[in-house]
Amino acid sequence: MLHIMRFPLLVLALSLVVMWVSARIGASFRKLEEDLREDFSIVRGTTLTLLAVIIGFSFSMASSRFDQRKDLESAEANAISTEFARADFLPATNASRVRTLLANYLDQRLLFYETRDDRKLGQIDSTTARLESELWSTVEPATAAQPTQIAALVVSGLNDVLNSRGNTQSAWLNRIPSAAWGLMIAIAICCNLLIGYGAQRREGRARMLFVLPLIIAICFCLIADIDSPRGGVVRVHPVSLEIISQSLRAQ
Repeated sequence: MLHIMRFPLLVLALSLVVMWVSARIGASFRKLEEDLREDFSIVRGTTLTLLAVIIGFSFSMASSRFDQRKDLESAEANAISTEFARADFLPATNASRVRTLLANYLDQRLLFYETRDDRKLGQIDSTTARLESELWSTVEPATAAQPTQIAALVVSGLNDVLNSRGNTQSAWLNRIPSAAWGLMIAIAICCNLLIGYGAQRREGRARMLFVLPLIIAICFCLIADIDSPRGGVVRVHPVSLEIISQSLRAQ
């Protein structure tokens, strides 16, 4: 299910069809008796309220994850910039090597945020891991030769760079669970069945039955868009990393 949620427009289309069909199925049942209409209205209103609460909760989950991804992008940029400055504490040869590797590492991090191709993402992760290994192999001998507090700052800064990448990847994998999507979809289908069942049999009913499915489909599309790091329109743009990249190139 999470794979489908990577494509918000597909979620919109599928949700609209499923919800509208559910409303039509509900409308195909025999007409509700008048003495039961009051009790039915209570059940329908309660179910709609529950759906609204779950949609709001899911939207809040997606929004908090989106904000976390933005914060971690800024943290990555700060870590890389700090380590680039601390490279001055290393011997000249090692410092030049670290700066070059950090610049290449920064390019890979920008590609990580911008790409939507899973195959390219695998290549980016492989290249990034290689650069991390080269950074450690460059910093470790230089700092081990002179184990001072200043050297410790360089090691600590590089550790922050690598940790920030790991935190970012964890945040990008942290999505709304499939169980939550399943529960939300099930309740939405029940709501549309109830709406269809309680609809008055009169002209224009078909158009009215289309309203709730459309609203629910739009909500699902928005939640899926925000929750999907690489799909849809709402995405985390690496603004901070781009600023750092421009600054490093200028230097």
